[in-house]
Amino acid sequence: MCTAITYNTKDHYFGRNFDLEYSYQETVTITPRNYIFKFKQEKEITNHYAIIGMAYVANDYPLYYDAINEKGLAMAGLNFPENAVYQEAIKDKNNIASFEFIPWILAQCTNIDEAKKLLEKINITKMNFSDDLPASPLHWIIADKEKSLTVECIKEGLKIYDNPVGVLTNNPTFDIQMFNLNNYLSLSTEKPKNNFSQKINLNTYSRGMGALGLPGDLSSASRFVKATFTKLNSISGDSESASISQFFEILGSVNQQRGCVHMGDNKYEITIYSSCCNLDKGIYYYTTYENRQITAVNMFKENLDSYDLISYELIQNQQILNQN
Repeated sequence: MCTAITYNTKDHYFGRNFDLEYSYQETVTITPRNYIFKFKQEKEITNHYAIIGMAYVANDYPLYYDAINEKGLAMAGLNFPENAVYQEAIKDKNNIASFEFIPWILAQCTNIDEAKKLLEKINITKMNFSDDLPASPLHWIIADKEKSLTVECIKEGLKIYDNPVGVLTNNPTFDIQMFNLNNYLSLSTEKPKNNFSQKINLNTYSRGMGALGLPGDLSSASRFVKATFTKLNSISGDSESASISQFFEILGSVNQQRGCVHMGDNKYEITIYSSCCNLDKGIYYYTTYENRQITAVNMFKENLDSYDLISYELIQNQQILNQN
């Protein structure tokens, strides 16, 4: 499962935890402006906005998990099992396979308003990338520097929600996730008052008791609540260092540790990587499960007018500074 968030200080940030029990050997991949994007049922795009993100590259095609483009528009796909329902091709629609959705939007749009116009014409189809790589059940968060959307393709059709909290996890559907926040309206960052009864003397005995009841389990519904509470109450300095540090701390509040989610046999779901993208500077930061050092890849340090994908393997081993 996964958690994605947006966060603004002086600059604007977007990223996610990627939680799964296995890795596809994903890489930080830059798609330059002249790489030819080929689509299953739509015309290829030969010139477009440059993109950087985490992808599994198969047959020279970037299967993006999350990415941003050079204009500061961001997008991530998150697991949405038993709810995602893709469609057959529809005449007079842009028929886009689920694995093509991120490139389709980020290649052509600079902001949420432009993305909404493309979404009016889109039909997300059930086509597989290949026999070995079937379509994954996903829903998506799309964000620019000010706003975000959630896009879900369910049995009732395509649903597009304004996302006022800038958070997405997995099941249930986004409207239910947002409604569930009503159950936690009494949470506070402040010291709680005794609302239990004035007939008995009750006192706080620990810091943080205003947030008693905040979920701490690893389910997607609980992670949505915890990530939203943590993000909306988060305070950060404006420097790049302070901003990305705080971003990774927010994601860290909903990390998954090996051994806590058993997937059968000897498999455990873990946070394989966490990402933080600066939408203003085009920098993709990441950490991995065994490497807590923040690593950065700057898209603007590459030749963005080239034709070929540029990929950086993840630094997986722990980077330890020996101070003595």
